[in-house]
Amino acid sequence: MDLFGEDGIEGRILELEGLIKRYQDSYYNGEAEITDAEFDALWDELKSLNPSNPVFSRVGADNGSFAKVHHRMPMGSQEKAAEDGQFLKWASAHKYDEYLVEYKLDGASLELQYDSGVLVRAVTRGDGTIGDDITQNARKMGGVLPELFGRDGERIAFTGAVRGEVIMRHSVHDSLYADKANCRNAANGLMKRKDGSGSENLNLIVYDALATDGEGNPADNPFSDEVGKIEWLASCGFDVVHLEVLPDADSVIAYRARVSEMRSSLEFDIDGLVVKERRIDFEDARRTRPDRQIAFKFGLEEAVTVLRDVEWSESGSTYTPVGIFDGVQLNGTTVQRASLANPDTMRRLGVKIGSRVVVVKRGEIIPKIEGVVGSSDGCREIVFPSVCSSCGAPLVDAGTRLFCPNQGCPKRVLHRLQKWISVVDIRDFGDTLIRSLFRDGVVKSVSDIYSLSVEKLTPYFLDENSVGKKDSLGARKVFDSIQAHRKMSLPAFVAGFDIEGVGETVVGKLVDAGFPTLDSLLSASPDDFSAVHGFAEIMANAVVEGLSENRAEMESLVSSGTIEISGSLGAPLPLSGKSFCFTGELRSMKRAEAEALVKAAGGSCKSSVTKDLSYLVTNDKESGSSKNAKAAKYGVSVIDEDEFMSLVKPSC
Repeated sequence: MDLFGEDGIEGRILELEGLIKRYQDSYYNGEAEITDAEFDALWDELKSLNPSNPVFSRVGADNGSFAKVHHRMPMGSQEKAAEDGQFLKWASAHKYDEYLVEYKLDGASLELQYDSGVLVRAVTRGDGTIGDDITQNARKMGGVLPELFGRDGERIAFTGAVRGEVIMRHSVHDSLYADKANCRNAANGLMKRKDGSGSENLNLIVYDALATDGEGNPADNPFSDEVGKIEWLASCGFDVVHLEVLPDADSVIAYRARVSEMRSSLEFDIDGLVVKERRIDFEDARRTRPDRQIAFKFGLEEAVTVLRDVEWSESGSTYTPVGIFDGVQLNGTTVQRASLANPDTMRRLGVKIGSRVVVVKRGEIIPKIEGVVGSSDGCREIVFPSVCSSCGAPLVDAGTRLFCPNQGCPKRVLHRLQKWISVVDIRDFGDTLIRSLFRDGVVKSVSDIYSLSVEKLTPYFLDENSVGKKDSLGARKVFDSIQAHRKMSLPAFVAGFDIEGVGETVVGKLVDAGFPTLDSLLSASPDDFSAVHGFAEIMANAVVEGLSENRAEMESLVSSGTIEISGSLGAPLPLSGKSFCFTGELRSMKRAEAEALVKAAGGSCKSSVTKDLSYLVTNDKESGSSKNAKAAKYGVSVIDEDEFMSLVKPSC
């Protein structure tokens, strides 16, 4: 049954035509109103209702700020596949001896026109036939060559066109244009500024070329196939797109999965792969939508949706804003919640209830709201909580966090107890037990944990079927586990006190920087910590304040002999100052056991690969995983399980 009815279908087709034209124009002018996923949904719907609609042969239109120039080579768009099944259907109709696969760059298309090896014009994609002449802006971009020279230093007498993608690197976006939703939008806007400002922050990566006779007619190319084309462009000095040659369609699917996993480690955005044959098909290339190549896109990493509410997640003393929005598909999962980080981030974004927001989920990162699309006029302001839900104390808005300042706040004390048990790794001490002990006033501080006896614990392990019993195996097990965790490293000891933003890695850096004992940490000033690499004034103050708040109990635990801090008085522990990240399965132990070995030896563990990581541990060093790729990018040592055990064995 037709959901629209005959008249309804015609009306919907007209509506879709108008929407697609509008969003195409905004996209090509650097002011994209919707995401690729939203645009693709409109496109697919129109294609299902009216496959021959003229809008499919339309590309886009640039603004009127620049002179209009005809392209020398076709600049149409591509067929696309977003799922394995769609790609295999295309591949079954396009059986090649081998498949050439290139990164699909997520930027803005640009054609460079050369006469006898000299750049004469740079033209945007426009409507696929005519674009804007932005030559003066393009000359400022990295990767745009004013003249073409071969490796022998001789000028190449090439007349024709070179096509590439204008991209913005992530580092540039993060440092200069973080207010833009993504790198592509920022690049689109900058390249079309009338004064050219900002174009120097863009780069061109090329992937196509076509020789002409100077009047737009085809001429003999200096290459014979698609592989030779990329090699020739590289020999001219261009930055070229990455190319792989694969034997069959299944290999393409496997390669796409590997690239999808590691693409977060690239310096620029890609949103899929371009799959084609080795032979250059000029007739197909002249089509508005070439048939013999396809864009095999990745699962979506970002989407635009409407913010409906903000909940405040309470963890210890900190209140963290979490956005609630209309569900969107990101990397194959439906997402309806994402972090808003802190009050300062919310104010910087200008987010309100009803705002259209950009939600991202890249690699292993938890979803977060990264930007606002369009105006938030008419939307409702977000109300911040003003008092602590547990103790009623006025909350403090410090910008980087919203928190309860009351050290005696029950919620804050309970969270510290939970944090201690987690960091020290008293595994048999479950969350239900600590909550019950705290509720009954039996445990109100870290020191109280070590005063627990089997007799005190036993009532919490008895039920109606064990009335009258005086012993409990569970109580004995918890008691023994507590006693086995009286010795620990200084980073673990301090991290267990739940100081905001101060984990084992942070304390480890201070230990390595010349604060190897508890006394030296407690005696330090904010200026002392600020002098340590990676510690700014805010962090230094937070550490000093946190240590001061917990000083009495810290000193009491150590002076009484309740806790022994290993390595703080004599030689440092074997892995002191070293950090480890694990990926994949281990053969001889569980990951938690390996992490416990690291901590016992004075090292620290991370869940992701960062620039200051010491070792990535994996039994598959050749994996194309995102962690392996980041380790290679940052120069982090990659070791296997045997090598790891050789490091920790002396400390075991």
